[in-house]
Parts: sequence; C-alpha cells; structure tokens
Amino acid sequence: MGILNATPDSFFDQGSCFGLEKALEKGKAILEEGADIIDIGGVSTRPGAEDVSYEEEKRRTLPLIKALSTFASLKKVAISIDTSNPNIAEKAIEEGATLINDIRGFDNPEMRKVAKKSHARLCVMHMQGTPKTMQHHPIYLRGVIVELMEWFDKRIDLLLGEGIDSSQIILDPGIGFGKTLEDNLTILKNLSVFHSLGFPILIGLSRKSFQSKILNKPPTQLLSTTIALNTMSILEGAEIIRVHDVKEHRDVIDALHFLGKFETCPTTTLLHRCSRSSSSR
Repeated sequence: MGILNATPDSFFDQGSCFGLEKALEKGKAILEEGADIIDIGGVSTRPGAEDVSYEEEKRRTLPLIKALSTFASLKKVAISIDTSNPNIAEKAIEEGATLINDIRGFDNPEMRKVAKKSHARLCVMHMQGTPKTMQHHPIYLRGVIVELMEWFDKRIDLLLGEGIDSSQIILDPGIGFGKTLEDNLTILKNLSVFHSLGFPILIGLSRKSFQSKILNKPPTQLLSTTIALNTMSILEGAEIIRVHDVKEHRDVIDALHFLGKFETCPTTTLLHRCSRSSSSR
C-alpha cells in the first residue's frame, strides 16, 4: 500500500504532494513503482494533528481519486480512501475507491452504514485517543496485546452484527497511534497473535517516530530500518504493508517471492478474491 498524503503537514513528506497537480504526479509514480494499493488521505494523522473541514478534505481527495482511478484500473491497483468521515468515504467509493481506511476503527455508526452499503474492503485500525491527544501518555494497564485483542474482538463482532461481511475486514493494530515505543515493539513481536482472529493484517510503520527513538535519526534517514521491520512483518504474515517507499518494498516482496517465501503476492490475492469466508468466525 503506497501512501499518498494530499496534505500540507504530513510528518514525512512535509506537504510535498499538496495540491492536485503535485499529488497526481506522485500518485502516478506510486503506481509505476509497483504498489498494489494506493492510499489517499486529505487529513494529517500525525501526533498533534488538527481536524480539517469536510469541504477541505473533499477538495483534497475526491478530484485526486477521480483523476487517478483510470490509471489505477489500468495497472490493476486498488484505491483506498484514508478517512474517518462517512460522507467522504461514500463519495470516494463513487469515484473509484474500493477500500476504506479508517483510523478510528469504524466507531461512527454512519461509517459502518457506508461500509455495509458499499461492500468495500475495510481497514479497521486501533487508536487510543485521537491524533491530537494519542501520544499524551498512552497506557495499557493489562498489556497492549491483551487490550488490542479484546478491542478487535468487540469491533469485529459489532461489524459482523450490523451485516458487514467478514471478507471485507482487514485489521491494523495501529503502530504509533496511542502507543509507546515499547508498545510498538511488543506488537511487532506478536503479529501471529493477531492472526488468530482470522483476518488479514495491515502494518503501517513506515518511517515512524518510534524508529527515531531507537536510532536517534530523523524520518528521512529511516528507510533501511523501515525496510527491515516491514520485511520481518511480511515474514510474520502481514498481508499488507503501508509504506512511503514503494519501489524499495516492491523489491523486497519480489525477492521473497523468488525465494519461495510465498507462492503469490499476498496483497494481490487479498484484493482479487475473498481471503476469508463468513464462516471464519
């Protein structure tokens, strides 16, 4: 999953893709570099980020999705909308998106209605707090794995209970979203535990600040660490990795495929046929 932040305040690209022309150019590059999914967002979710208005998020994302949809279709690449606004999600689906990536884990009933109606695939992410507050002393009294597993169980039951099909659901433990350095490392060491829930796992750790805390380096110098941790995640069974650097990670996946670590690209398999049946729970 290639990241396309159509925002002026992304933690990594610092707004280099802000504006339709620049974002479209970057989107085409992501497609050419070998992404299976392109994730388009119009609201920064970095720690401390403020919300933006519906009209502004709409202006940043919908024309871009419309402009990229034909190119993405030719490349057989799925478009994801990174939003927690149900109106944006609904309109993005109309413009060609087939995946909704909601950092708030579909806690909004209206978002769940859009999910059911659209039959889109859903990235259900865990976050403690909000982007503005999530890194203000996050704590998991019973341990991050225990509490995330309980949260996922409840959220999955809620979604299935409202008529959303299990084949739509992808789980994201939310690296860096209301997590300490130790929490993030614990999650990465225990990815197999999340697989026991019976759904595909997405990992989004690309150039995030917990790596800076380990190495004392800025995000611009964290490519090698990001590749190492994503490679570990793939080998631990992550079906989707959300990255800023598509070309380099495409090479990793192709090399692992050549070495026989998996028979087909797991993301391609996930996107083009149901990987879980409704009887999986």
